[in-house]
Amino acid sequence: MVYEKPNFMGYQYFLRGGEFSDYQRWMGFNDCVRSCRMIPTHQGSHHLRIYERPEFGGQMMEMTDDCPNLYERFHYNDINSCNVMEGYWLYFEHPNYTGRQYLLRPGNYRRFNEWGSMSPRVGSIRRIAM
Repeated sequence: MVYEKPNFMGYQYFLRGGEFSDYQRWMGFNDCVRSCRMIPTHQGSHHLRIYERPEFGGQMMEMTDDCPNLYERFHYNDINSCNVMEGYWLYFEHPNYTGRQYLLRPGNYRRFNEWGSMSPRVGSIRRIAM
C-alpha cells in the first residue's frame, strides 16, 4: 500500500507486484508517494460487518466476499462503522472499485474517519487475497 503523505496519510493506493511506468497506471490522483507499508499475506477466510451508523449502530450487514456495488446489494452506500473480523479489505469511494481507496485491517472502526476517510460514502468493497 502506498500513501501520498508521510505517516500513511492522504490518498492510498493498493499495488500488486509489477511495474508502473506512470502514476496514472495505478489510478493515482498525483505522482506523489511519501510512505508505504506491506500488507501481510492472508490466505484464510474474510469476514466483515458493516454498520449504517457510528459506534456500530443501525442496520448491520455481514460480508465474506467482494461487493462491486454496495448500493445495489444493500440499498445504502454510507458506512459509518465496521468490524473487520478476518482478512484485509479495501473500501472504494465509487462502485466497480474506483475512486479513493481505504485499507482496512482486522479491528474495530467506530467512525469512518478511523479508516482515513472524510466521508462515510463507500461505493464498493474488495477483499485483499494474496
